[in-house]
Amino acid sequence: MSKNTKNHTQEIISKIKMSELQKVKLAVTDIDGVLRGKYIHKNKFLSVIKNGMGFCNVVFGWDCADVCYENSQYTGWHTGYPDAQVKLDIHSYREIPWENNLPFFLGEFETDDGYPLSICPRQLLKKIINLALKLGFKAKFGLEFEWFNFKESPESLHEKEFTKLTPLTPGMFGYSILRAGYNREFFTALMDELNAFDVPLEGLHTETGPGVYEAAIAVADPLTAADRGILFKTSTKEIAYRFGIVPSFMAKWNASLPGCSGHIHQSLWDKKEEKNLFHDSKDEHSMSPLFKNYLAGQMFCLPEILPMFAPTVNSYKRLVEGLWAPTRITWACENRTAAFRVIPGSSKSTRLETRVAGADINPYLAIAAALASGLYGIQNKLELTTPPVQGNAYKHPHATKLPQNLFAATMAMDKSQVARELFGDEFVDHFVASRLWEWEKFQEAVTDWELKRYFEII
Repeated sequence: MSKNTKNHTQEIISKIKMSELQKVKLAVTDIDGVLRGKYIHKNKFLSVIKNGMGFCNVVFGWDCADVCYENSQYTGWHTGYPDAQVKLDIHSYREIPWENNLPFFLGEFETDDGYPLSICPRQLLKKIINLALKLGFKAKFGLEFEWFNFKESPESLHEKEFTKLTPLTPGMFGYSILRAGYNREFFTALMDELNAFDVPLEGLHTETGPGVYEAAIAVADPLTAADRGILFKTSTKEIAYRFGIVPSFMAKWNASLPGCSGHIHQSLWDKKEEKNLFHDSKDEHSMSPLFKNYLAGQMFCLPEILPMFAPTVNSYKRLVEGLWAPTRITWACENRTAAFRVIPGSSKSTRLETRVAGADINPYLAIAAALASGLYGIQNKLELTTPPVQGNAYKHPHATKLPQNLFAATMAMDKSQVARELFGDEFVDHFVASRLWEWEKFQEAVTDWELKRYFEII
């Protein structure tokens, strides 16, 4: 531990010791990107920050509805769901403004021997970041999220059985000054309180659709960007409750409306962060050879790691033609119909936008997937084999179509040697099992569509 890190740690510990508040809030992230946490007494925290803590490993043994997997090797009834070791990241410290500035920390899972747990999303991302550093790169990432807001409560959602919900505002009105002003207190609270929580927003506006907002989170290193992404989603929900609003980051809640994206902006820099290695002013599209290798890597790997960008059954309902989400593996310059949008800006702003990801991503896994596949392209000197798409990428006849449902995408990842090379067998096996479980639960359900189509007529 460096002297600066040690001093920073002591400053935080002293601040919490002297605080009048008697508790601290902690959280970890499960495989679905759901934040799971608890409150502990500050005296307990002082022990935890030094020695770590036990946290029930069921967080990697159940789905987002708390139903225990029956296909998990890591944990289950066969292990008795013991505690796993969690180490708090002192650098994740922030104070929650809507909880009287309560101290908050993120944690990550370790093995009993103190090594990173291979299936922990935060640890997986740190592994990929370390690879980038070994190759001489510092990455910068920025996430954008779209989401729908409803004049509902958790109770009313269940009473209405998630049907006939009331949007925050009516109609299709993207970039609306009026709609933002109509809910000014909520809009302002998001900007101000998230910034105070160290989740700074570069922009916030309404999107096209009833009650839809879009937020751009300030660019940062990959781990900070992922931390901010996971905290943004949960914090937005907590802030919204105060205003009688329920947000949804579901990828596609209504078939007749656009889905919700989770676009990923990224670039690679030298270790001093003085030079954007993606930028080349002499190139037609301002793209350096390194940028082209990185993009080629993402295009090559995408069909084999798609569940890390589209992790739910519902994700694939968003990936349809004509509704602002890609359906084919294409790239283009400043074209929002392609899967990969090259933004040929200045030496500071030239970057790649990966558009396949939805708002339902686990930010740690999505950023890990983007960075790892890009680095794969650099390491293997992959070349772009197609020119940038001109016009409507949905109609590009020769571009490969993305897998069209979670089962097909998951099976492709299970069989992929590339995925296993990038992320390791233990992670891939666990993640694949969790996605197959998700598909099996969907297959067991009788949907409203089936009832309306078959109940009377067949």
